[in-house]
Amino acid sequence: MGLGKLLHNHDHNHHDHDHDHGAGTMDRPRAYDVVNSVGMLGRRREAFTRLAALSGVRRGDRVLDVGCGTGYLTRIMAPVVGPEGHVTGVDPSEAMVDHARRRAPANCSYLVGEGQRLDLPDASFDVVVSSLAVHHMPAAERGAAVREMFRVLRPGGRLLVAESRRPAGRLAARLVGALGSPAMRHDPRELLGDLIPAAGFRVEGEGELPVLLYYVRGSRA
Repeated sequence: MGLGKLLHNHDHNHHDHDHDHGAGTMDRPRAYDVVNSVGMLGRRREAFTRLAALSGVRRGDRVLDVGCGTGYLTRIMAPVVGPEGHVTGVDPSEAMVDHARRRAPANCSYLVGEGQRLDLPDASFDVVVSSLAVHHMPAAERGAAVREMFRVLRPGGRLLVAESRRPAGRLAARLVGALGSPAMRHDPRELLGDLIPAAGFRVEGEGELPVLLYYVRGSRA
């Protein structure tokens, strides 16, 4: 299934419970999904499908999602890589990983672990992605996490890192501010800054999506 078709698929059959409410976010998977969905103004599926497309993921790829959370992006990429490919998600929260495993397609697997200390072999992935995760890492360890992304990516492999950006409109800013999202406390350009080129990546592009996301694309030479 191509990414273009996925953009028009409203995902009626997926198992995310986007309307189940709970307290907290990082160790409450359902509440985390609700907050992300509301924070993206109901366009979460579209946003993450576009991120997958920007990563250049294709059939047969081995993909790593650092800070995968509930596995939402991994499940979008799974039908794109197909049965020949594989998607691995890593997250420090056991609750998030358990939630992702319960919804995992056959070509997805998940590990509990920190992005700055990946227990994965060198040059073992074709694509590495990380969305809405860097701001959760201690500032002093963000560089180490991006260097780990470089280490596990094969030469010629592709990187995509995305973070939240503040909404321009006053009403949207109030809505997102009411959620108290820690991602909105950072300017994503300052947050990512020189982290990606300093880790050895060649930056190939950056930009904004109309659903409060900023992304940087890179590759390993």
